[in-house]
Order: sequence, then C-alpha cells, then structure tokens
Amino acid sequence: MGSEHVAAAQPLLIGLLLLWSSYSKFRDPEQADRTALPRLVGESRAKPAYQTLAAIEALIALALLAPPSWAIEAVAAAALAVGFTGFLVYSKVVVPEASCGCAGKSAKPVGYRAIARALLLLATAAVATTATAGWWSAGPALGVLVVEAAVFVMLSAELDRYWLLPIRRFRIRLSHPYAGTASSTAPLAATQRRVLLSPAYRAVDGMLRSDIHDYWDDEDWRYLSYFARYDGRRATAVFAVPHGDTTPESVRVAVVDETSGLTLYRPTVLATTG
Repeated sequence: MGSEHVAAAQPLLIGLLLLWSSYSKFRDPEQADRTALPRLVGESRAKPAYQTLAAIEALIALALLAPPSWAIEAVAAAALAVGFTGFLVYSKVVVPEASCGCAGKSAKPVGYRAIARALLLLATAAVATTATAGWWSAGPALGVLVVEAAVFVMLSAELDRYWLLPIRRFRIRLSHPYAGTASSTAPLAATQRRVLLSPAYRAVDGMLRSDIHDYWDDEDWRYLSYFARYDGRRATAVFAVPHGDTTPESVRVAVVDETSGLTLYRPTVLATTG
C-alpha cells in the first residue's frame, strides 16, 4: 500500500462527508439563522447562502464519488475547505455564540474542534489532489479511511450524542457529578451561581426538573446540563458558560430533545432584568 493508493482513497471519504453536510443543510435550512451568516451576509440572505453552499457541497461530492477521476474535483474540495476554515475562524472571533451549522444540529458555539475538522478536511483534500487514480482502485488503502473517519467523528460536535454523551452518562453512574471540578479555571459552585443569576436560567427555569446533572469543559466554555421537560417531552437543558466572560448575561442555553438530540428551544433575546 503506497502513498498513491492512500491519495486515491481520499475522495471517497471527502465525498461522503460533503454529502452528509449537504443533506443536513437541505434538511434544516433554519440552522442558517444560528450561524454567523446573518452577520456576514445579512439576515435576508443567510438562508439562501446556506442552501447555495449545500448545493455546491453536493455537486463536489458527486464529482468526487463518480468516475472519471479528475484532480480539479479535489482542488475544488480543498478550496471549499479553505472557505470553511475561514468562516469558522470568523465565527469564533466575531460571533462567538454562533453555532457551526456544518453538518447537523448542535447548540454548541464554534470551537477549536470544528476548526480542526475543517483543517483535517483541507489536509485530506490536499492529499487527494495528488491522486492519479480513482478511489475504486485504492484497494487495501481504503482501510486508512476508517481511522480518518473516526477522527472526523471525534471532531464533530453534532455526533457527540452517539458516543461522547453515553460515555459521560456512564461516568456519572460511577461518580457523583459534584466530585471534583471539571477544570482549574473556576470552581463548579461559582459557575452554578453565574447560571442561577443569568437571564438564560430565568428563560428556562420552569422547564427544569433537576439540579446539575452533568458538566464539562470544552475549550473556552463550560457546559452544565439539567434534566428538563418541554411540551411534555423529556429534554436536557444545556447551559454554555464562557470562561472569559464572568457576566451572567454571557450565559447561553439550549433545550434539546433527550432522544433525538434536536434543539427544541433556544432563546435568542434574553432579558437582563429579573
């Protein structure tokens, strides 16, 4: 298995990833409003831009997956990955509360995992530009894609509910959620106080059915989850608390369905008075 076979295998993974991303955007174009697109292109153009991007992703994906194999397809994928990376960096800097909107529903703001995923896509596309044959001739090199796909999964917040959340729930069964702290950045009690004083907490207080169920740190944010009920459905309220901003108004919240992980409620305008 030589490097030329590894390069030839990359379009299969890239094509499948772009199809997944495209399908997610077409399925729920409302996600555009939760990204930085309204800030970048204007509210009225955010959804059309989002759907246009989905169409471009689908076209490039189909070109990568279907014969014949041309280097221009991988070059187009690399250019798209550069655009993804730039947009995510812009989102994190200019609209830090915006979600990725990349490939499914996720209440998490853009983080380093999403940027790393875009960079990984760029790297695989760059390797694919050197391919001289189609992915169907890659042979055993297709096995490399299993490892690469696993890395993409670990970098995808949209898929956390399928593997990361079950691990965390298992950890909770083994130890009390108040044992220790998630990091040395701030004590859990201080984070909880910020949540209780926040407009976000007041917005969902009537839905909560537990005290803190779980908590964890992810890059610049600490997340606290509570059991909740929304329109009679079992749900989880997830509070996002930034490490770098200690004001209660900086706290964000989303209520997600316990089974599907879909966002049920996410207040966009929070009152600042009690």
